[in-house]
Amino acid sequence: MSATDNNLMPVLFVPHGGGPLPLLNDANHDELRAFLTEMPEVLPTPKAIVLITAHWEEAEFTVSSNPAPGMIYDYYGFPPESYTLTYPAQGDPALATTIAELVAAKGIAVKLDNERGFDHGTFVPLKLMYPEASIPVVQVSLVQGLDPKTHIAIGEALSPLREQGVLIVGSGMSFHNMRGFFSGDSAVISRSRAFDKWLTDSLMADSAAMTPALKLNDWSRAPEGRYCHPREEHLLPLLVCFGAAHAGSSKVQHVFNGTLFNAWISGYLWQ
Repeated sequence: MSATDNNLMPVLFVPHGGGPLPLLNDANHDELRAFLTEMPEVLPTPKAIVLITAHWEEAEFTVSSNPAPGMIYDYYGFPPESYTLTYPAQGDPALATTIAELVAAKGIAVKLDNERGFDHGTFVPLKLMYPEASIPVVQVSLVQGLDPKTHIAIGEALSPLREQGVLIVGSGMSFHNMRGFFSGDSAVISRSRAFDKWLTDSLMADSAAMTPALKLNDWSRAPEGRYCHPREEHLLPLLVCFGAAHAGSSKVQHVFNGTLFNAWISGYLWQ
């Protein structure tokens, strides 16, 4: 596949796992680590990456314009090496400004942040996907209130970036119930599978009738929706990805399906 296919870069949603554990060779993350490491083999090389992270929320949609982002170790209780990890990718202030303009043109409040560093929702998957850190990265936030329609609209606003060789990546989790992950309850796997099936079926529904958007806007009524996402911040990067891909009429592929701890998780690619 090349970047010229349909003149659009793909859009990718990845689960980023538990804190820094994918980078520490944690056995529970073997499937996820293999997926992230191998994913660039099926992607065109991007000119830049825009990453929507589940670990950054602001009152207004916020874009990092830091030309040399540092590291944010937004986890605790892990081995000392977890706090020496680096990901020295450069930012792209010009791209950040373009993003802000695209989003503002859709009537969505937006601001730039020239100090924000990379949180683990960004550096964990990218360090596995692009360990050389040679591709500029612009990190963007979620919007407080966590409204699904707003995040789909943000994705739609970002869609023109695909024509410019920019890879849009959503980094979150398709299942994010921390008690469920570590409960040992055998019912968690079936409950997480039920939501996972609904999510995949919804993404693959007939886009001509806007069915996917209608379904995703109402995700909390899905089978086991609120169980799988007691708080939806880890689901919303997926909705941004859907918005960006739907605007380009791209088809979704279910590119990752596996277990993490005690639950079923997924990754998706639109191209």
